[in-house]
Amino acid sequence: MAARYRIFSVRVAAVTALTPHFVRVTLTGAALAEFSAVGLDQRIKVMLPIDGHGFSELPDDGDWYAAWRALPDDVRNPLRTYTVRSFRPDAHELDIDFVAHGDAGPASRWVSGCRVGDEIRIVGPRVPESPDELPTGAAEFAPGTATRILLAGDETAAPAICAILEALDVATVGHVFIEVPTDADRLPVSAPSGVEVRWIARNGASHGVRMTDQVHAWASTVTAAGTPTGCSDPADFTEVDVDEQVLWEVPAPVEERPVYAWIAGEAGCVKELRRHLVRGVGLDRRQVAFMGYWRNGKAEQ
Repeated sequence: MAARYRIFSVRVAAVTALTPHFVRVTLTGAALAEFSAVGLDQRIKVMLPIDGHGFSELPDDGDWYAAWRALPDDVRNPLRTYTVRSFRPDAHELDIDFVAHGDAGPASRWVSGCRVGDEIRIVGPRVPESPDELPTGAAEFAPGTATRILLAGDETAAPAICAILEALDVATVGHVFIEVPTDADRLPVSAPSGVEVRWIARNGASHGVRMTDQVHAWASTVTAAGTPTGCSDPADFTEVDVDEQVLWEVPAPVEERPVYAWIAGEAGCVKELRRHLVRGVGLDRRQVAFMGYWRNGKAEQ
C-alpha cells in the first residue's frame, strides 16, 4: 500500500501581496497531480530551504518524517504548518496565504524574499488508491447537522476560515470573527447571506482581547435566545496546559447538534474561548472544535 502522505517538490508560480500582513504564494509542479484535497480547512506541512544548503534528501514516500528527524540540526529543514487556501488540480496549482511578520520566523523570512521559480516542498495527502484509504487528521471542519455555526480565529486561522466560508451551503446561518493585525488586513471573502462576518483589527491591542470580547457577546445572544446547546457536564470538562500539552480537540459529528463552533489560532486565546463556551455558556464539548495553531512565545516543533 502506498504511503498516505508524501513530500511534494514544487516551485513558486506567483507571489501576491494581499494586504500589509498577508501574502499569497501560488505553488505549482507536476507532483501535485498526486495531491489530494480532503477538507475545507486542510493542513499541510511546508518544508523550508536552509540558506546555503537548500534541501536535504528525504524519501518522497514512506517514513519521511523519521528520516527528517534523524538529520543533523544544521541540515534539518524547518517544517511549518499551513492551510491550503485553494487547490486547482487541473492546473496543478495550490495557494497558501502566509502571514508576513518580518524576520520573526523561518516561514516569514522565506516568504518575504521568495521569488517566482524558487523551489519549496510541502507534505500532504496523496490521491488514495481506493476510497477507504482517505487520510484522516488533515481537516477538522465537520458541522454535521448543526443549524448554526460559529467560526473564530486570528490571522493564522484566516485562510482556513475563508476557505470554509466560500464552501458553505447558501442556507447556512452563523457568525464569524476573524482577528487581524490592522484594518488594512481585511480580506475579500464571500459568505452565505445568513452568515455575518466580522473582521476585528487589533491595531496595537493585545492579541486575542478584542476577538474574545466579540465571541463573548455572541455567546450571550445564544444564551438569551434560549438556543438549545446540548448537555454539557462541567465534570466532563478537562483543562489543557497549553505550555505542555497540545490544545487540539475535534469532536466527531453528532446528531441533533444545534450549534457548532470551530475555533483556531493562538493557544492561550483558544483555550479561554473554549472554556467560556463549554463551562460558561453550556455548549456540549462535542459541539466545539478547537485548535491551538501556535503558542505565543514558542516556535512550532
